[in-house]
Amino acid sequence: MKTDLKGVYSALLTGFSDDEALDETRQRNIVEYNLRQGLAGLYVGGSTGESGLMQTDELALQQAIVADACAGSDTKLIAHVGQAALRDSILLAQNAERLGYDALSALPPHSYKFTSGEIFHYYKALAASTDLPLIVYEVPGRIGRESSVDELSAILDLPGVAGIKFSSLNLFVLSQLRKRHPNKIIYFGSDETFMTGALSGADGGIGSTYNVFGKLYAALDEAMTQGDMEQARDLQAISRDYVEVLFRLGVMPGIKLSLQHLGVDCGPCRAPFRVLSDDAIPDLHAFLDDPKIQKWTA
Repeated sequence: MKTDLKGVYSALLTGFSDDEALDETRQRNIVEYNLRQGLAGLYVGGSTGESGLMQTDELALQQAIVADACAGSDTKLIAHVGQAALRDSILLAQNAERLGYDALSALPPHSYKFTSGEIFHYYKALAASTDLPLIVYEVPGRIGRESSVDELSAILDLPGVAGIKFSSLNLFVLSQLRKRHPNKIIYFGSDETFMTGALSGADGGIGSTYNVFGKLYAALDEAMTQGDMEQARDLQAISRDYVEVLFRLGVMPGIKLSLQHLGVDCGPCRAPFRVLSDDAIPDLHAFLDDPKIQKWTA
């Protein structure tokens, strides 16, 4: 188990067969491409991996496939285990611990409009269910509101909670969490504004587009660490341009189309995901084929 969890992590995609079953070969293809990009690690079973469309037993199997594919590497593994029911989250957490994962993470419970107290006790129970460090999650779009600094701070003070994935654009809250919890890990979750998260105190990032441009985000993280703002701005501009194309296609379908274009057999998304505009596909291919962009793909 690795103890230093800081850095940039790909929010790993899931490989599905043409009939949308979990496909081990395609999952390994995705992992192999990610391992070539110089990332700190992989965030397995999260929203980018379409976990909301998967069953608990499928997610447990995915954890095992990824752990085996990464065996012998220095890649750190964070298992996202946030299910609708706490009991399923705990089952996935304990499975990840048996498989040798380095940490856990979980969306807050979001199938109903849970209170802040219910979210607090969900994380308290999950953190106590294993000896792995837990990365909690601020994602206003999933619970329908922003959490306050005090609410998030109370969760970060729980035993076993090592940090937070911060997927909000309220950077004042992020900066206050950094001030109150200097020893906790803060991952920023907005790929296209990575720089602003780093400037506000984030220790790294977890992102969807890292599946394609992990090399770029590793370089962007290094540029921010070294204070090379010119390099960081140039890399962030590429990130924004890519995200702009993805919004026309749909983010997850667009990322999978990107990998297919780069020669990675990763399979489709599960329904109801679909490509939003076929007209945007030539623009995606033109973007990926630009020599200035190709240097950042693996």
